[in-house]
Amino acid sequence: MARAMWDSSVGKKTVMAVSGLIMLLYLAVHMFGNLKIFFGPGDFNRYGHWLRTIGEPFMHYEWTLWVIRVVLVVAVVAHAVSAYQLSRRDLRARPSRYVHKKPRASYATRTMRWGGIILALFIVWHVLDLTTGTVHSGGFQEGHPYQNVVDTFSTWYGNVIYIVAMLALGLHVRHGFWSAAQTLGVGSRTRDRALKTVANVLALLLTAGFIAVPVGVMTGVVS
Repeated sequence: MARAMWDSSVGKKTVMAVSGLIMLLYLAVHMFGNLKIFFGPGDFNRYGHWLRTIGEPFMHYEWTLWVIRVVLVVAVVAHAVSAYQLSRRDLRARPSRYVHKKPRASYATRTMRWGGIILALFIVWHVLDLTTGTVHSGGFQEGHPYQNVVDTFSTWYGNVIYIVAMLALGLHVRHGFWSAAQTLGVGSRTRDRALKTVANVLALLLTAGFIAVPVGVMTGVVS
């Protein structure tokens, strides 16, 4: 039953929708946490430490954080595999060009695939930069996320990579949220306008919230 569901296009779209909503929830919480950087190094570093102690003493140090990471990895992989397989299935079903020109798709729709690739590459860079410190621009300081963030956004390339990725994220969320609603049966003729408004607002808030951090460093508000 589960295999038959996965093999169907509806099943893959459902996996994409559910995994996308899981990632969206994480992004909203992550953005809110990032904004704590504007309260200074003390608050931000304590927040970084708290993330590793969630659930103590029932959960050991970093166990809850690792559970969150595993769930996110599963969601990202499921989302990417479903998108790839749906794309390949669509190409096989329509191997030749349309005789009549198709209606022009929205900008967000036409950039979903490239946006997904940009975000996948960004996730790898982001982890290597601020989690492991492997590609960090300055001297990576374990347990001092405030200084590490300031170091990253004190470089022109750190800002460019991050801002481009967040713009791609905004487009991805804008189209993906509405698509997920349709897949899960939430959309209807009367609700579509409201859903598109919610999608636009979510995309705008997430993009602005994430970009606020590098802008804060660049302008000296965060230093």
